[in-house]
Amino acid sequence: MNDVLLSAQNLSVRFGGVLAVNQVSFEVKQGEVFTLIGPNGAGKTTVFNLISRIYTPTTGTIDYLGPQGLLRLTEQPPQSVAALGIARTFQNIELFEHATVLHNLLIGRHTQRQTRLWQDLFFTPTARAAELKAREKAEQVIEFLDLQHYRDAMVAGLPYGVRKVVEMARALCTEPKLLLLDEPSSGLNVEETEGMAFWIQDIQSELGITVLMVEHDMTLVSKVSDRVLAMNQGEVLAMGTPREVQNDPGVIEAYLGSVDDVSSLRRQAA
Repeated sequence: MNDVLLSAQNLSVRFGGVLAVNQVSFEVKQGEVFTLIGPNGAGKTTVFNLISRIYTPTTGTIDYLGPQGLLRLTEQPPQSVAALGIARTFQNIELFEHATVLHNLLIGRHTQRQTRLWQDLFFTPTARAAELKAREKAEQVIEFLDLQHYRDAMVAGLPYGVRKVVEMARALCTEPKLLLLDEPSSGLNVEETEGMAFWIQDIQSELGITVLMVEHDMTLVSKVSDRVLAMNQGEVLAMGTPREVQNDPGVIEAYLGSVDDVSSLRRQAA
């Protein structure tokens, strides 16, 4: 279908004797926020690593509608993923701490550079134009995410919540079609999580970027997600709207125990 940006079919990954992901299939539509949820060890980040090409599936395929048309993502080398319009943040922040916010964002622009080494060495007019374009894009992202106050600050001295936004800003500097957010609310307080929800909604609505997210905070999931895929023990439990998935008996049992246990807890609370 024309509105499908990424399609995963029958993905399985085995590490030795451990089946980390088992026959997982889903489609991500262009312009939506699609979220993977599940208990720890459900296989969510492994799926992210498959899309990022950090891992290669034991079986299954991933198709992606890249700049040059539909391609088999699982056949692409890992170093080509960013150039194909896929950017990612990590649960544990991966920034250059002894560089400024601006310099971290400029590093994110390297996939868009078209100049050759000799042009950069001699700083030719072509290289100067590329540098100006990179700085212009970085400044646009800084303004979009309200990071002006931190523009020239060293990352090492920034609050954790701000670093989360900076990492997302660096990903946006690659001008992605698909943005992978790995637990964006991890380590954030309630106010910071509300701010993260605001940015995700703006990335979707104002920039038109498709978001694929792994998240544990169900308040954030419900607020920003168009569709949700619940996983447990490497398998698909349920898929649908946030409300549909949260009310699914299999999802309730995976998170809270059996449905009877949950009903008993509700009666006790009442």
